[in-house]
Amino acid sequence: MAQHGDHCHPTGRGDVHDHARDAGHTHGADHHHGPASFGRAFAVGIALNSGFVVGEWIAGLHADSLALMADAAHNLGDVLSLVLAWVAMRLSARLPSARFTYGLRGSSILAALVNACVLLLVTGALSWEAILRLSDPQPLRGGWVVATALVGVIINGATAWLFTSGRANDLNVRAAYLHMASDAVVSFAVVVAGVAVLYTAWYWLDPLLTLAVSVVIVWQTARLLIESLRLALQAVPRNIDSAAVKRFLCELPGVTEVHDLHIWAMSTTENALTAHLVIPGRHPGDTFLQSTSELLMRRFGIQHPTLQIEVADTRSSCALAPDHIV
Repeated sequence: MAQHGDHCHPTGRGDVHDHARDAGHTHGADHHHGPASFGRAFAVGIALNSGFVVGEWIAGLHADSLALMADAAHNLGDVLSLVLAWVAMRLSARLPSARFTYGLRGSSILAALVNACVLLLVTGALSWEAILRLSDPQPLRGGWVVATALVGVIINGATAWLFTSGRANDLNVRAAYLHMASDAVVSFAVVVAGVAVLYTAWYWLDPLLTLAVSVVIVWQTARLLIESLRLALQAVPRNIDSAAVKRFLCELPGVTEVHDLHIWAMSTTENALTAHLVIPGRHPGDTFLQSTSELLMRRFGIQHPTLQIEVADTRSSCALAPDHIV
């Protein structure tokens, strides 16, 4: 979340020129409530990966391969991630109520937090076991490792393909796509290690690869955890430049000051904004509000702007004008 209370210096070249509809608080015409539905993709991806997790864990036990079990744990995290994303997507589509006036859009942020915490716990346990095994490597069946990991490459790649069409427009879908695509790469690394064990009998490669896979998982998960915590604390989303938003609002026709500016994420796909605009002596009308809302959506991806117009030309007239007031 951000707030600014600096005076503006209007240039007279505001860009508000789009069509409008009558409303005091408006959303852009291009606004969509909630992400596009990928219900079938989620269902197929969950089914494929759930079956693979069970098979890979059994194969890891049979081959005595920590690398396979680590990858199975990672894939279990993927299943959880897909389930939580699917549930959050369905919850996000629920209509607002008297109790939840924004609906349940924030459930996608909570899902990301839970997913990150579970992944870190599981990965930490397997990393500790790998460290113990480095001092006492155990024989394993390299053929099982190679065959199972190859199946993982196929399943993870197929699951990533299911989300290909939506990865450019929906952050949730893009995250699922990138997660599954990276898993296909990790499974391929396990294949390489399995082949090496077959020809060299270097059994220490298995726990070493487990640690390497764990580092990749922790790196990805730490970023997810930090970003989801930021969103949960109502920070400005990373893809929005709050200073650029303020400049845009300052350049609107007649605006002399912008204060009490706040930008936050309602979910992992939708953003909101509130701001006070000082326009001395007159209210610009609904056309101004509608056009500004549409431009905020197109330029910055802010789907839910709320703008309060103040006609008084004194900073002291608004109790929320000072920067330290929230």
